Amino acid sequence: MNILAIDTSCDETSVAVTSERRVISNVIFSQMLLHKKWGGVLPILAKRAHQERIDSVIDEALKKAHLSMEKIDYIAVTYGPGLAIALEVGIEKAQELASKYDKKIIPVNHMAGHIYSCFVQNSNGNPKRDFEFPYLALLISGGHTELVLFKNHLDFKILGQTRDDAAGEALDKAARLLGLGYPGGPAIERLAEEAGNRDYRQFPVPMRASKDLDFSFSGLKTALLYYYRTLDEEQKVSQIKELASSFQETVFKSLLQKTETAMKQTGVNRLVVGGGVAANQYLRKLLRNLVNKYNGEVYFPTFKYLTGDNAAMIGVAAYYLAQEKMYVNALTSITRVPRLVLTK
Repeated sequence: MNILAIDTSCDETSVAVTSERRVISNVIFSQMLLHKKWGGVLPILAKRAHQERIDSVIDEALKKAHLSMEKIDYIAVTYGPGLAIALEVGIEKAQELASKYDKKIIPVNHMAGHIYSCFVQNSNGNPKRDFEFPYLALLISGGHTELVLFKNHLDFKILGQTRDDAAGEALDKAARLLGLGYPGGPAIERLAEEAGNRDYRQFPVPMRASKDLDFSFSGLKTALLYYYRTLDEEQKVSQIKELASSFQETVFKSLLQKTETAMKQTGVNRLVVGGGVAANQYLRKLLRNLVNKYNGEVYFPTFKYLTGDNAAMIGVAAYYLAQEKMYVNALTSITRVPRLVLTK
């Protein structure tokens, strides 16, 4: 089964050709430089860039896969969550191709894609990782922070989610406050590593005393802002590494505490981690230590399917949807759902 997958959920235009879990080709056009000077993603610029690049990215993905559209069985497309006007570009292109080549369309939840990114294989079928349900999924990106019980293929239960800022968003905003630019996560990680990954200034861990599995990071961001305002210019420069390290440490403490609570409550010790924040090497170390404590396992996507949104994971998720005949014809209207959530 060959699937052409399209993802235009935010600021990457990505198209992949997949066969079951194997990625035959995966092409990404990143808009990072376009949005960098604005300190974040501007939706109207994202939409325009998607429109300008989508055709060439599709052509390149097919060329690298050595396939024509006639050899494609299904077209998969992300329909949410994401930026509404960006999602629209991918959906319209999928419907155009489906109509022209008489193909079925598989609408895919972007967050399901992030979960399946941990099981993506290369064109040779590696890694050979089999599914051993159930899993806990920790999804941490610029727009989402969620704990999900992955009970079986396409069977998800959200255990907890952020009530305001996502973890990646909080790191980006902290970096902006500290004058580190966009994207902020990698800059925070670099400075924290130089500082020794320590909690120099102990900010309050968000929702530490709550009994649920939800997250919140807006208060932590405010705590950093108020403290930063008390510093003179010389102190702001001299303490920047320590502040980056302390802020990151507090974000990660929250992630670790909630994940450990979820493991205790569910009895599930197999963890899959998706989303761009999971590229942080220090966080990966902390999560490995956590699951080892419970004799469990943790799986991360390979970096090429982690550092940005990609269509490869959408194609892999679509394969399991196709098994359940969860596709539509080209004339079916597909509605973009910017705030789409994971459900069974």
